[in-house]
Amino acid sequence: MRLCTVLLALLLGAGGCAAPAAHLRSEEVPVSVAPAASAPPEARRRPPPIDPETLAEKLAAIQPQWPGDRYPLPPAARHIDCRRVKCVALTYDDGPGGYTGQLLDILARHHARATFFVIGQKVAEDGPHTLRRMVTEGHEIGNHTWSHTQLTALSDAGIKGELGRAQGIVHHVTGRWMTLMRPPYGATGRRVAAEARRRGLAQILWDVDTLDWRDRDSLIVTQRAVTVTPGSVVLMHDIHSTTVEAATQVLDMLALQGYTFVTVSELYGKTLIPGKVYAGEARSARG
Repeated sequence: MRLCTVLLALLLGAGGCAAPAAHLRSEEVPVSVAPAASAPPEARRRPPPIDPETLAEKLAAIQPQWPGDRYPLPPAARHIDCRRVKCVALTYDDGPGGYTGQLLDILARHHARATFFVIGQKVAEDGPHTLRRMVTEGHEIGNHTWSHTQLTALSDAGIKGELGRAQGIVHHVTGRWMTLMRPPYGATGRRVAAEARRRGLAQILWDVDTLDWRDRDSLIVTQRAVTVTPGSVVLMHDIHSTTVEAATQVLDMLALQGYTFVTVSELYGKTLIPGKVYAGEARSARG
């Protein structure tokens, strides 16, 4: 039985847990409760949606393995000067997913660190283990909104909800506040920047796009991923099996070229300005 089935059954008396829709309003969480056959029509109506932050608190209360007073500790900070060392930041969006654990295994074998821009809904569905492992293995976690909605199409309140709810659940799971965000589809603007600034989030785009979401071919993904220059930020998605299959070859080929695999924050080597857009210009941005 899936974890979410058990948890939502305990919380709501439901018999199951539906998979999240691809695009939800920031005010909604898909929860379906099966009414009793004898219940009157008004009892069969869909119950009010549960706020994700409230759901996270309830999940923590009934799951001993969810973090309480103790949170995972990251390894000691590394001191890598990417002005002198060839650095590249591999970034992965849209997880955690079914292949994320396999990718973490590959990164661990190569002593490589990456940055994961996670979706709040998927964190709620996946539970704490994957993100806690990311922290303990030295990876960086960034905000990729609650439901992967295009932020520029939302109201100010919608932008606030998408970023705020993702911030809340990741903090609840890891004890850490994210300082980076990546707007879905790279769509940003004045209002998005203002909310990111208010929440202390620098906006991270990319300069190498593998287009792995379109071309589900590990060879093509590899060929595009290795077209980096020192200071590059590479965009990939850990929800695609072909991208994870490409990871070993990408790491091997870039290592042969002398690259060190760093997080985005390590790449820039300084505190990034909240709200500002960064897109792989680390060498020129260092100062």
